[in-house]
Amino acid sequence: MRRLTAAALAVTGTLALAGCGGSDGSGSGAAELSVGSAYMPQPVSDMAAGFLTITNDGDTADRLTGVSSDAAGQVTVHETVDGSMREVEALDIPAHGSLVLASGGNHLMFEQLKQKPKQGQTVFVELRFAHSDPVTVELPVKSATYVPKTGH
Repeated sequence: MRRLTAAALAVTGTLALAGCGGSDGSGSGAAELSVGSAYMPQPVSDMAAGFLTITNDGDTADRLTGVSSDAAGQVTVHETVDGSMREVEALDIPAHGSLVLASGGNHLMFEQLKQKPKQGQTVFVELRFAHSDPVTVELPVKSATYVPKTGH
């Protein structure tokens, strides 16, 4: 079953989806995660990249530990160091900071695409964290040459 659907609404590229694993306002010091600036450039092969920003407004750091999507056989997390990318098991999300996944830097890699998503469609991903509850995020598919004006 695919969760790849045509986008019915105009998407600006900035989505605010909250996902925190704790009770609100309790001062428990938990991570308070939100996701924005999510998108996927239209793939030109059987692989694709995904970009987004995870912001942590909480007092505790967290880690992005996994990603899955019905659109691909596998989704992995990559970091880019000195122009070279490599798969990693997790990326840190600092307390009162952000993890930016952007073109030319850290990113999501969609491998074994089940179908090449087209511009205007939406790909759903589930982000998993070391401490916080999973968050489902919509990545609008943009043109292959899309460059965001803000958020990255």
